[in-house]
Amino acid sequence: MDNNLLTDRPFWKSFWESRKGLIFKIKPNYVFGDILGKIIKEKGIKNAIELGGFPGYYSIYLKKYQHLRTTLLDYFIHQELIDQLLTVNELKPGDIDIIETDLFTYEPKEKFDMVLSFGLIEHFNDTQFIIKEHLKFLKPGGTLFITLPNFKAVNGWVQKNFDKENYDKHNISSMNLNLLRDSCKALGLKDIETYYHGKFTVWLENKSEQSAIAKGIVKAIWIVGKVFTKIIPIDSKSLSPYIVVKATL
Repeated sequence: MDNNLLTDRPFWKSFWESRKGLIFKIKPNYVFGDILGKIIKEKGIKNAIELGGFPGYYSIYLKKYQHLRTTLLDYFIHQELIDQLLTVNELKPGDIDIIETDLFTYEPKEKFDMVLSFGLIEHFNDTQFIIKEHLKFLKPGGTLFITLPNFKAVNGWVQKNFDKENYDKHNISSMNLNLLRDSCKALGLKDIETYYHGKFTVWLENKSEQSAIAKGIVKAIWIVGKVFTKIIPIDSKSLSPYIVVKATL
């Protein structure tokens, strides 16, 4: 794995094995589902690959609700967890294809109508480089769909102050709409869209380890933000929790 990466295999193994609540039934209105459904309908997409997406929430979502042939590729795969997630979502082991490999050394055996990643590119120092790695999986005319957290918003302040270790695993400079747009343009992509997305929220990956005071502060921030954005429901740099990148090869 390239040293451009801000994380490594032991980090992800520890991260996933320490997580609680990984296995759940994915709902039809899963986050970004409305956007993906519209793209799939407009483009007639039949297959997709999710990069760095273990345990495969979007591979399963797209298989179950959009009836795509889906592939999950990640550097770390825990097959038992994936099988549990499939079962809970009324699918069978083998219903999605699994590739456990190093993204940078792997040579794709096929191209896909859609290439997706959710919370992957911000773990690399070279944003254009990691976006380019997505393109080797994409058919000409295919759709690239990338999301990343917006840690330049209120949620970033929460991460920096209450989970600095996790915050430091993210390239904050990558969370810039102009940088993302320029990177896509330099790679020859078309129909480029970059925008903030989502209603206000904050989260902590290590919530169970936090003190009662810290949990109370984060909860208070969440409540205030929810009330404010209910009155003024806009997607913005300061409040939206996600950034979306969409483009065509």
